[in-house]
Amino acid sequence: MRVGLVQLQVCDDPAVNLPVTLSFIRAAAAGGAEFVLTPECTNVLSSNRDHQRRVLHDEADDPTLAALRKEASRLGIWLLIGSLGLLTEDADGRFANRSFLIGPDGSIQARYDKIHMFDVNVSETEIYRESAGYRPGQKAVLAQTPVGKIGMTVCYDLRFPYLYRALAQAGADVLTVPAAFNHITGQAHWEVLLRARAIETGCYVIAPAQTGFHPESHGKGRRTHGHSLVVAPWGEVLADGGTEPGVVFADIDLAQVTAARGKIPSLTHDRGFSGP
Repeated sequence: MRVGLVQLQVCDDPAVNLPVTLSFIRAAAAGGAEFVLTPECTNVLSSNRDHQRRVLHDEADDPTLAALRKEASRLGIWLLIGSLGLLTEDADGRFANRSFLIGPDGSIQARYDKIHMFDVNVSETEIYRESAGYRPGQKAVLAQTPVGKIGMTVCYDLRFPYLYRALAQAGADVLTVPAAFNHITGQAHWEVLLRARAIETGCYVIAPAQTGFHPESHGKGRRTHGHSLVVAPWGEVLADGGTEPGVVFADIDLAQVTAARGKIPSLTHDRGFSGP
């Protein structure tokens, strides 16, 4: 199966971002991809909560979601919308960071709300409090599809290996990690963490990413690492999107999942222990 990873450099205006996203999805399908994936924050990347409230929608009314569902149906592809920022009815007014798996008929096959919030102090100038604007999800999601059993995660989830182990032990063949990974931590940790999750689970890991500088009309903007990756179950990097927006392709064979787990069946070797 051929997968196509869309690498984006979005701004804080969903109306500007959507045509670019659609063009890359069409290019991925034209290149033979049966499964196309976009990164985290496909609709908008913004640090300004008031601006987000003005431009975000709830799921039922979101124009990016509607357009991408229509395009998946038109092209007859499976589409992972890495995530969309969405309004919720939560009393505290926080948003959802929600990933969608869209079937080739345009239907929503699965939803996943990012569980782990990016609340970090990377440096004196790189401080993030995702939980101030977004509320964390509470449920792991495994989607059974003709293109394999897909475990859905988002970005900062990558640092919590127990989530990936649970998905693999539940039957996942493919783990998706759409991201808007910070440029500093990305250079240090992105590839090694993705390869580790693949090796630990014997899964394909597919990680479409945001890249470059993301300007904001109501904020200072931010930088992301890029390097959308596809990693095989044995840990080899099959595709690297570099740092430019565009599409990167890889061919995957789910028989390699069985082969890797047959060599090292560590998913069946858990043991209880005491301490520390």
